[in-house]
Amino acid sequence: MTDATAAYETEVLPHLDVLYRVARRMTGNAADAEDLVQETLLKALRGWDGFRPGSNARAWLLTILRNAFINGYRRRKREPIAMDIDTADRHSILREVAESDPEGTFFTKLVDETVLKAVEALPEEFREALVLSDLEGMAYAEIAQVLDVPVGTVKSRLFRARRLLQRALHDHAVEQGYLKGEAAR
Repeated sequence: MTDATAAYETEVLPHLDVLYRVARRMTGNAADAEDLVQETLLKALRGWDGFRPGSNARAWLLTILRNAFINGYRRRKREPIAMDIDTADRHSILREVAESDPEGTFFTKLVDETVLKAVEALPEEFREALVLSDLEGMAYAEIAQVLDVPVGTVKSRLFRARRLLQRALHDHAVEQGYLKGEAAR
């Protein structure tokens, strides 16, 4: 194994889970998320000479992932929509995972279809910031680097995303017992 290969593996492999989770949120399904992560890893390997050792590998990889997603979205936008029978019930995979995975069980109880739809309905720039911050736990500076926007813009997008979710999920939170009665919106 060459030094470059070892360096690549050392820097990139610890971030595979984060890449997959973000790709899953962006694409909406496991197969596309896997393809997106694979494309990201290939682009990262090809551009490894441009990576500065000691810099933030996670942010670098997420930037590649985001750009690959955007470019793929633009390509698919011009193509006709193909229907796959496996995607007809997109939550069947979640049910399978929930049966064998305690974390999946917790996630499906707390974050149900209504919450997922509300997150998916957010404008893309708000959804991206929310996923990176609240689901991946990234710092504002890292998110700003990934999205190529100022930190203030990240804070603004997060504030707006959370406010939109709060409004969209108020009635659902009351129904689920998270809020009592008609709490202030």
